[in-house]
Amino acid sequence: MDTQPSIRPAEREDRPAIWAILEPVLRAGETYALDRDLTEDAALDYWLGTDRTSFVALLDGEIRGTYYLKRNQAGGGSHVANCGYAVSEKARGRGLARAMALHSLSEAGQRGFRAMQFNFVVEANAAAVHLWRSLGFAEVGRLPKAFDHPVDGPVDALVFWRDL
Repeated sequence: MDTQPSIRPAEREDRPAIWAILEPVLRAGETYALDRDLTEDAALDYWLGTDRTSFVALLDGEIRGTYYLKRNQAGGGSHVANCGYAVSEKARGRGLARAMALHSLSEAGQRGFRAMQFNFVVEANAAAVHLWRSLGFAEVGRLPKAFDHPVDGPVDALVFWRDL
């Protein structure tokens, strides 16, 4: 068993493996403000869009995580990065999200971004909230009951920021 993941840019051939990770996350509807019934093509077009760079993380030789890196805004906000992350159920608890987060911070810095912002972190996603705080992100905003969680009902969405 690998103890450290390897992370590389996503390739077209990775689409089935990325979908295998994204589909259960989207269908659960607990972490992303995306339609729960997105088709495979629509979800992959979003995740692998031309406005972002997408990556895959391998553990034990298999793709078990993915993230994308993009500008948070255009124009005057283009120096701020934004990312989305997903980990397969099989790999949770093995440090893959942290490894991808650290990789994304490094990539963002190398690409000239000066900060990273997460616009809509579902407060009920305790693992993500803990991760961002542990990596030095500050909660700079709270959107009361902005996310309709399928289990917990209306919950807050948080905005996180970190200088790079």
